[in-house]
Amino acid sequence: MVNEQIGPGVPYRTEGGKVSGDRRVRRTRRLIQEALVALILEKGYDAVTVTDIIERADVGRSTFYAHFTDKQDVLFSNIEQLTFLHPAPGGGEPGELFAFSRPMFEHVREQERLVRALMGRRSGGLVHARGEHLLAAVVRNELVAAGAAESAALDLMVTCVVGAFMGLLRARIEGETTAAPAELDAAFRAAVLPGVRAALKP
Repeated sequence: MVNEQIGPGVPYRTEGGKVSGDRRVRRTRRLIQEALVALILEKGYDAVTVTDIIERADVGRSTFYAHFTDKQDVLFSNIEQLTFLHPAPGGGEPGELFAFSRPMFEHVREQERLVRALMGRRSGGLVHARGEHLLAAVVRNELVAAGAAESAALDLMVTCVVGAFMGLLRARIEGETTAAPAELDAAFRAAVLPGVRAALKP
């Protein structure tokens, strides 16, 4: 029996207890995922139907439901392709805060079409909210490691840092700026680091 839902860590559905990871399965899933991306860019996530996806991907309805439960399932299956939504803390100079920033902006440039579909104005905000949640966890961990105490003040600081980063990200994917990753990173750091460092002083 085909699983009803794919977990984020399982790339393909299981059939008869075995992973259906053959080339045809991967190709079919990719066609469906790419169809949704194209449709979101054309008319927005909320307006897309499963029938639209099926017609664009040129697959049968039973084939669609053998791989996905609904259009949200297809949307979420694309999240794993957005590597910048899974930033690893650290990686910069010892003691450097928010070293994830520039690599994340670089990933956005590399995956621009997919990012625009999944996190732009036409996406419905589902993946954007997921991205904010993941980034907030990374920021919080870095600030606690740098000496910030768990408090309401820390919550506000995390909100400010995430808001600044996501604001620049949104401006980039919506074409409001053509700034390079290094420029976006510099703007982000200039905006948030002075205040964060002042708040972290004993």
